[in-house]
Amino acid sequence: MDVLEFIDQCAGKWFSQRTSHAVPPRELEAGKSDLWIDRLPTDDRATIDRCQSLGISPDEVLCAIRSRWEGTVGTSASPHKGSTMLVFVADGDRANAGKFWQWSQQPNAKPVTGEFVLGADEALTLLARAEGFESEERLWFVSPNLRERTSVIKHANGDSYASFCSEIRMGLS
Repeated sequence: MDVLEFIDQCAGKWFSQRTSHAVPPRELEAGKSDLWIDRLPTDDRATIDRCQSLGISPDEVLCAIRSRWEGTVGTSASPHKGSTMLVFVADGDRANAGKFWQWSQQPNAKPVTGEFVLGADEALTLLARAEGFESEERLWFVSPNLRERTSVIKHANGDSYASFCSEIRMGLS
């Protein structure tokens, strides 16, 4: 499997269950959400605009995705919503490794930058750095309709946050 096949397999509507843990220790937090992932064409206006803001030619883009979610976290009755957009650029002749940029839905938000690699084990690893934190996220498929995801976020103040998600495909977006 290559990165494009992996991203294509991610497309669709997913039901996600997450368990999170903060260090220093606090209560475990559970959440559930619906997650929509769409692969965007490289000539998509939003993709082109993001590339231009970074000085990247759209011709260099391997792929772009938009994801959005709606769900609950912990015991809060308030819905948790959000969306992001990611643009992937391959590292020269290494199509399964390169750089990515991730934008949140916040207006004028700076993108988070990072590196990606799809390993021989067909797990996609995303390493990101931004002001005040760094993160590592790994995604892999147990089967075509069951995806698992782990993430660790380390803040500059020493706090860390780890999560595990199990995601079941509910259909196409």
